[in-house]
Amino acid sequence: MAIELLMPALSPTMEEGTLAKWLVKEGDTVTSGDVIAEIETDKATMEFEAVDEGVIGKILVSEGTEGVKVNVAIAILLEEGEDASAMGNMGAAPAPAAATETAPAEAPKAEVSAAAPAPAAPVAASGERIFASPLARRIAAQKGLDLATMSGSGPKGRIVKADVENATAAPKAEAPKASATTEAAPAKAAPTGPTADMVAKMYADRDYEEIKLDGMRKTIAARLTEAKQTIPHFYLRRDIKLDALLKFRAELNHQLTGKGVKLSVNDFIIKAVANALQEVPEANAVWAGDRVLQMKSSDVAVAVAIEGGLFTPVLRDSDMKSLSALSKEMKDLAHRARDRKLAPHEYQGGSFAISNLGMFGIDNFDAIVNPPHAGILAVGAGVKKPVVGEDGELTVATVMSVTMSVDHRVIDGALGANLLKAIVDNLENPVAMLA
Repeated sequence: MAIELLMPALSPTMEEGTLAKWLVKEGDTVTSGDVIAEIETDKATMEFEAVDEGVIGKILVSEGTEGVKVNVAIAILLEEGEDASAMGNMGAAPAPAAATETAPAEAPKAEVSAAAPAPAAPVAASGERIFASPLARRIAAQKGLDLATMSGSGPKGRIVKADVENATAAPKAEAPKASATTEAAPAKAAPTGPTADMVAKMYADRDYEEIKLDGMRKTIAARLTEAKQTIPHFYLRRDIKLDALLKFRAELNHQLTGKGVKLSVNDFIIKAVANALQEVPEANAVWAGDRVLQMKSSDVAVAVAIEGGLFTPVLRDSDMKSLSALSKEMKDLAHRARDRKLAPHEYQGGSFAISNLGMFGIDNFDAIVNPPHAGILAVGAGVKKPVVGEDGELTVATVMSVTMSVDHRVIDGALGANLLKAIVDNLENPVAMLA
């Protein structure tokens, strides 16, 4: 039977993508695991693998098409021995219904058939998307199977035809009936602010260039708007004396010259945050909707500016790694982030983030918490300032201003203050940090 190949969701935030390049053409034979296309997500260009074998009968979406929604058919795969007649109307857009003044009669329920579009990608109760081939989803729908209870044998755990063919449906628990006294959930407030057309009219008499938003920019706009609207931020600020760190860094870099390693101040900040999350473990946590997940390891995300947006690659187990190891890993992640070559697992997760604009001459700023992280440290430039020494005398020191933005649902004021104090202590006493 003919199979529709659907636009895959290649990252948790992906709602649409660009079909950058087809690596096959109509008439080509493919097997499970073959790379058949390159797809640009909101974060990177990724390969799309076939999960079934057959012949590419028809390509429905041409190269370079932007804004292709997840689960929209992009090609049709024919099984061995089938010809184009097996495709029927697959991939054709549905005809618009004729306008009528009377209410239409209820349409009879259609039976699931081989030519029907595959059901939408299922989602487990935990909210995590279940990866299954279109044919597997179709067979599961026919047999009443719950894909959330199954494990897949396909590439990267994807559920394929063989997994569902011999499976039998388990009886589903009946959902409890809603109480008559249950209050209806309040409707979400409609978005406010001027529309695109309204803004354009304001500047109709001015010259301007309209810049189209790409997937990354749209995702950044949506996620950060949501973050500021839904996360109760509060902010903690400290000044950090860097003189001991700068001296220690110079000594280490001199000793590491032959190894090709050059430590940056940012490397020390990553290590300081990682250690602080171990010293104040209650703050090493993420918000999970109706609960808090307290993490064991220090997985630190670091913002990296790229053309048109930013990535936050995650350095996992940062508390367990040496400064030189963190430095090498960070350079590699940053380089591949700028080339948009990071895999999803390299920029997802983490419990705390760092955003450093000091190299751009910014003295201080407030960063937005990136959910589900509990906080983010905004780092400014190290600047020579007059300070009062412990003996009361006025002296000059290199001072760096930091602001920690915190999700109050996860971290309270005193706990946040303890975490920031641990970060400051680590950076002002770098030798002890490495002990």
